[in-house]
Amino acid sequence: MAYAATLRYIIISSTTIYNRCGLCELTRYVNVDEKNGAELFYYFIESEDDPRRDPLLLWLTGGDHCTVFSGLAFEIGPVKFIREPYNGSVPRLKYNPYSWTKAANIIFVDSPVGAGFSFSQDTKGYAVGDVSSSLQLKIFLYKWFEGHPDFLANPFYVGGDSYGGKIVPYLVQKITEDIEAQVRPALNLKGYLVGNPVTGESIDTDSRVPYAHGFGIISDQLYEATLEHCKGESYSNPTNMICDQLLKRVHELLGECSKPHILYKKCFYVSPGQNDESPRRIILKKEIGGLKRPPPRPPMDCQNYVNYLSYFWANSMATRDALGIKKGSKDEWVRCHDGDLPYSKDIKSSIKYHRNVTLKGYRALVYRPG
Repeated sequence: MAYAATLRYIIISSTTIYNRCGLCELTRYVNVDEKNGAELFYYFIESEDDPRRDPLLLWLTGGDHCTVFSGLAFEIGPVKFIREPYNGSVPRLKYNPYSWTKAANIIFVDSPVGAGFSFSQDTKGYAVGDVSSSLQLKIFLYKWFEGHPDFLANPFYVGGDSYGGKIVPYLVQKITEDIEAQVRPALNLKGYLVGNPVTGESIDTDSRVPYAHGFGIISDQLYEATLEHCKGESYSNPTNMICDQLLKRVHELLGECSKPHILYKKCFYVSPGQNDESPRRIILKKEIGGLKRPPPRPPMDCQNYVNYLSYFWANSMATRDALGIKKGSKDEWVRCHDGDLPYSKDIKSSIKYHRNVTLKGYRALVYRPG
């Protein structure tokens, strides 16, 4: 299948959906919990170069319970939104010439159950956590490869960022254990990659202080005073008053920056909250009618304006028809659920899984997105 034709499947303009029926080949569900009817939704984008030889990458996003569409449309995928005022029509997508799909096949999965278009018929299926959702991803992979045996020989990698970076090494370890036990089908696992990954360790928060100093957000004097009075303590749990006051000042200064990227304009976070009934949202509800949790509208020059557009794109019936979304499976799509779905953070630290996998000789890349 030509890459240009594949890409047309997922580009939706304000008036036309290209190759409507063919899109179903690229977006599907996989049942990962027969008892509760839990299904993970995925987007599969073939490599632009040589799909039968290029690496295959399973991609997970942050969260928990954030849609992988963020990775597809805002980060590494082949499409991105056209930044234009929302006028009530379906927001438009365009080709991203810097997509990782220029050199790799990528499976973008909405995980855990409840994220994006993934759903459960029984509400009990939403009660998952780090371990159970990782094991469901393993079920997903084996079922996917059974349906796509032509890709079994491709070099296989698992990747993710932010909170997804906590799940990746655990999932990879489980795959290596299956490989050693000669479980079939045998996956051609080569390694994994994680961007800005959560580990569960105190370094996740403690590193913010030297980071802020290194990028000039806090002064040399404030940084040195913090080192002196906190004396190696966890910055997330100071035990003396001076350290506590210094860290409050550090966080005040960090709060003046855009947390996702310090060089961007600071804008409010575009994701609906569980109980957010701000005047801005109440007005927007009146504008769009039946949708329940529309995000607040940021200025167009904010980097996260495209997050705002994604809400209307994904909740359009035209989009849902094109993607093959099951009727009644998802009342309303949101980019992140922000704590309104149950989730157990039962992997306290991912460090040992990094160690175990790399000692087995698998390749690893840990990076900070630019």
